[in-house]
Amino acid sequence: MKSEKTRLNESWAKNCQFFEYTSAANPRMPKIEVKAFTSELHQISETKTIPLDLSESMKTDFPCTGPNLLANFVHINAGEKLSTQSHASSQVFFVIRGKGHSQFEEGDLAWKTGDLFALPATEKIIHQADEDSAFYWVHDAPLLDFLGVRSQTKRCQPVYYSFEMLEDELAKVRAQNEGKDKNRNGILLGNPDCALSKTITHDMWSLYNLLPAGDHQKVHRHNSIALDYCVRAGENTYTMIGKKLDAEGNIKDPIRADWVAGAMFVTPPGWWHSHHNESNEDAVVLPVQDAGLHTYVQSLDIQFGHGY
Repeated sequence: MKSEKTRLNESWAKNCQFFEYTSAANPRMPKIEVKAFTSELHQISETKTIPLDLSESMKTDFPCTGPNLLANFVHINAGEKLSTQSHASSQVFFVIRGKGHSQFEEGDLAWKTGDLFALPATEKIIHQADEDSAFYWVHDAPLLDFLGVRSQTKRCQPVYYSFEMLEDELAKVRAQNEGKDKNRNGILLGNPDCALSKTITHDMWSLYNLLPAGDHQKVHRHNSIALDYCVRAGENTYTMIGKKLDAEGNIKDPIRADWVAGAMFVTPPGWWHSHHNESNEDAVVLPVQDAGLHTYVQSLDIQFGHGY
């Protein structure tokens, strides 16, 4: 008669698999493609959360926009309330339009169009809109779902950036860079608890990035996915995105993602991209990325094209 120990050994041994190294060391994973989500998704009559879910193409059993992040639009009618619930360890909210307040354990936070706030693990938030309102909301629940864990510790403190703070700091950076060949006129948003990584939460990174009228930002790449929300833009403002560069440093066979105010597009990790503004209006884009996580594990690998 077999012992319990022997039965366990045999049972677990049935789960073993073997792969020849050269054929399996770099397995083919689900493709992360350039994908746009239009502003019409949050221009609706119903109070609701709209996940920007790509789980079908990512082959996950949980909602996600990328491997580690889920982006959402949130719409709240004037005078109504909505609860956002997530087991995420960090999350970022940008107020697309409207005004109101959000209730946390610590109290109420007032917000208005153009404000941004980020916070650590917070299971439930109740939002009340004084007028028709919408958020862009990104959190890291897919990362926790993949790991099979739930957040037990608040890894950073909450931060609140008013529209006025963001615009004032952006104006300072623009003045400092005047006449210089800079790849960015943008401000990285930080958190006192993330001093080493210089990120807005322990695992997420956000940039309030200005693309002046008639200007462009040259080709670059990084290993974090970018969930790019367009704050404002004129016509013919866009990003060119592709996997490879040619001998002259231009993107080969690029895909064009237009900047449309209130819309979002995905820039896949590792793909080269450049930003172009052929309008007479300044544009601002707000990417939220899992770059805090990549910075921590030292895999972000930001690279710039020729001339940098």
